Amino acid sequence: MYFYNFKELPQEFVTSKYSTAFGGLLTGETIEVGLLHFKAGEGAVPHAHPQEQVMYVVSGKLRVRFGEEIAELGPGQAFNAPPMVEHQVIAIEDTEVLSCKNIVGGTGHRLPTE
Repeated sequence: MYFYNFKELPQEFVTSKYSTAFGGLLTGETIEVGLLHFKAGEGAVPHAHPQEQVMYVVSGKLRVRFGEEIAELGPGQAFNAPPMVEHQVIAIEDTEVLSCKNIVGGTGHRLPTE
């Protein structure tokens, strides 16, 4: 299958161990992309993972922290989290993002224990 509609994919909490990100995931052989939603005030606790991650804000607003560096990102803006670099995400308002992670050890967004 080559064509997908994110809204028709199974909707789930994709990394419930450390995040409230909810939506559908499209998983390929080496990359996984999620159209994910955060409600205002929700997000991801400080965490790091072996995957590189790019998160693009479709709508809404995120506060993102890498160490002491903090930025507020809105539509059209993105961040790149290198592997094993701690980061935190908090939705300032209801927010929709595209989150892209490479597959490492068979895992993208979903954690093996979930």
